[in-house]
Amino acid sequence: MGAQSVTRNRQSAICKSAICNVKTRLQKILSAAGVASRRAAETLIQQGRVTVNGVTVTELGTKADLSVDDIRVDARRIKTPRRTHYILLNKPRGYITTRSDPQRRPTVIDLLAKGGITDYIYPVGRLDYDSEGLLLLTSDGDLAARLTHPRHGVAREYEVRLRGVPERRELDRLARGVTIDGRKTAPAEVRLQKTFDTPLGPQAMVSIAIHEGRNRQVRKMFDAIGHPVVRLRRVRIGPITDVRLKPGQFRELTAVEVDALKRQRQSPETRAPRPQGRTPTSRSQHRSPERKQSRDIEDA
Repeated sequence: MGAQSVTRNRQSAICKSAICNVKTRLQKILSAAGVASRRAAETLIQQGRVTVNGVTVTELGTKADLSVDDIRVDARRIKTPRRTHYILLNKPRGYITTRSDPQRRPTVIDLLAKGGITDYIYPVGRLDYDSEGLLLLTSDGDLAARLTHPRHGVAREYEVRLRGVPERRELDRLARGVTIDGRKTAPAEVRLQKTFDTPLGPQAMVSIAIHEGRNRQVRKMFDAIGHPVVRLRRVRIGPITDVRLKPGQFRELTAVEVDALKRQRQSPETRAPRPQGRTPTSRSQHRSPERKQSRDIEDA
């Protein structure tokens, strides 16, 4: 009997035990515990990184009871969260937006730990190492999934310092959409804020709001019009902004802010164009684990 068959039989044994008598799917448990968004939790399960009572589980339909079963991700036991966190962090440059880094670079979780937040919490989307600005972190997997799903297209606004001064027609190109990585970007809101001279030549400060989250999207958009990014700062996530929050500082969102995030909806004009030649498929078909995680890569 092959290893795959053994795993399947052991998982069947699990489903005959008490954990399938409750109606809580593993991915929902992991999401509610703040381990990852529900979709990212599905990827963790498929990758064989989740165990229930010592048995590796790879089937998405498996159910469990967190109050009874020993559920682990990467050998770390999952505990019932003490509270749900909704945190707004002003990320400084030089920090990685992840829970841990193999290269041992400082992470945004390190900043929270210094401020006394030790519960399991994870970032909603990312800002890359050299970018700065507002970042949401939460243990609410459902909200994280909503904020990062392309269907909702929650706006993220950036102040971008550029090399050179773009012309009006170049900014209009960005607003209509430019092609990066073989695909056109969704419409964006773009405006020139100011220009100034530097020893290295003229530069400009531009505001841009996007509604999708591709890998290093903002930087690639400005590269496409010939004006590389010198510095990039996120200043708004949907309705959330805070000009008083200093780099490295964070705070809990208010109940009003959390409610505003949960009510976010995407307007039709900001939806990303569907790639040519593709037809709709069910969410469970033809999607690789890499694709499932694509909403969590850096958009700036």
